[in-house]
Amino acid sequence: MYLDTSTVKKGDKTYTRHLLRQSYREDGKVKHRTVANLSSCSAQEVEAIRLALRHKGDLRDLLGAAEPSTEKQGLSFGAVWLVSSLARELKITNALGTSKEGKLALWQVIARVIDQGSRLSAVRLAGSHAACDVLGLGKFIEEDLYSNLDWLAGNQATIEDRLFKNLSPAEDPGLFLYDVTSSYLEGTENQLAAFGYNRDGKKGKRQIVIGLLCTADGIPLSVEVFVGNTQDPKTFTPQIEKVVERFKTQDVTFVGDRGMIKSQQIAHLHIPGFHYITAITKPQIEGLLETKVIQLSLFDQGLAEVKTDAGIRYVLRRNPIRAEEIRKSREDKLEVLRKALDSQNTYLNEHPRAKVEVALGKIISRCKQFKMADWIEISVSERTLALTINEDAAIEAAKLDGCSILKTDLPEIKASTETVHNRYKDLALVEWAFRTCKTSELELRPIHVRLATRTWSCFCGNACLSNCPRTCQTMAAFGCHGPGRFG
Repeated sequence: MYLDTSTVKKGDKTYTRHLLRQSYREDGKVKHRTVANLSSCSAQEVEAIRLALRHKGDLRDLLGAAEPSTEKQGLSFGAVWLVSSLARELKITNALGTSKEGKLALWQVIARVIDQGSRLSAVRLAGSHAACDVLGLGKFIEEDLYSNLDWLAGNQATIEDRLFKNLSPAEDPGLFLYDVTSSYLEGTENQLAAFGYNRDGKKGKRQIVIGLLCTADGIPLSVEVFVGNTQDPKTFTPQIEKVVERFKTQDVTFVGDRGMIKSQQIAHLHIPGFHYITAITKPQIEGLLETKVIQLSLFDQGLAEVKTDAGIRYVLRRNPIRAEEIRKSREDKLEVLRKALDSQNTYLNEHPRAKVEVALGKIISRCKQFKMADWIEISVSERTLALTINEDAAIEAAKLDGCSILKTDLPEIKASTETVHNRYKDLALVEWAFRTCKTSELELRPIHVRLATRTWSCFCGNACLSNCPRTCQTMAAFGCHGPGRFG
């Protein structure tokens, strides 16, 4: 095989053609056939083909020995870049600062989002992710991260103040959402661990209490951790003082769950411009009915309002969906109670020496457990237990199913009835933040620290970034759907 080049001149123009041809012998004669027309190739390409044909026997020697290639896994970049970009967008990077400690704090947040674990696991994670490259960090060890928790605790006020100042003008700085939760501990050495009202339903576990202060849009501003036996109302007053004294907010409205903002607290608060939105308990609703402040028929009007002479506004609503859920639950419990009673009667029949008093006690105990003792009577005839429903009492017990009343001292000019109702519903943003923080996305349990200051620090940065609904929605848009699936 060879390259056949010829030049033809026609008038003022010269034409060059290149043919890749092959010689072969047929009937004792040498013949040629064209394999390809290479006339459209450039001069460099033609020379390369000519050189290759000339050295087709020793082409490797001509090019030199090829170096063997190897593949190596590089550092993962996307997850670190995404979360750090979200932190910049939310101005959390500004709040933490650009010092080494601020960058380490941001990495602890990012590490928690990517893969939940201890400080040691965060160090190991930096070995497989481009943490140092993206954040501009040098090498660090586990002890550096523990020291960073101390730095966070010492700069708590500064960080929270910066977060508040970074709010956009569109976000109402005068309305705050506040709620508390608890988180149980597996160990016993944490300085804040104590037995208290456990919202996780874990019996026999010490716990800590966490308070989260958010803007009206659910953006976390401040996190505080309290001793595990701290009652909810005791965590509330420091939040008001923080907003008034540190954030310098003159007109403050707090939204808190029932039991959080109590009348005794409000009476002792002498802060000009302070207002509240909260809910009242069922006994308090019954008290308003007895004193004729409200009428039961108001619950059938959709969203109703009653204002007292003292300027207190009560917003009433019956949720038909919730009422149906309660009715169904009551029927299910009644069915369980009937089956338990039939079971005890069968046992008494089959065991003549069994004590009726014991069987009766079990049914009464179950009845109290289901909170049905007010409208159910358990009687004994010879050795048979019987269940009787007091219809009038049952109707009385069900009259407030699905009913709720909100209480506020905000004047109508600042908040309409609908606004008061909607602002209280916004507490769901805080509850969602707690749920995300404790379970689905961050899994802050188990808590791997013992000191009180470090316990707070564990919740600080994580709550600021990952509890923000806007942030988590953005993360979901990028395909982050749970622990271990990011990056």
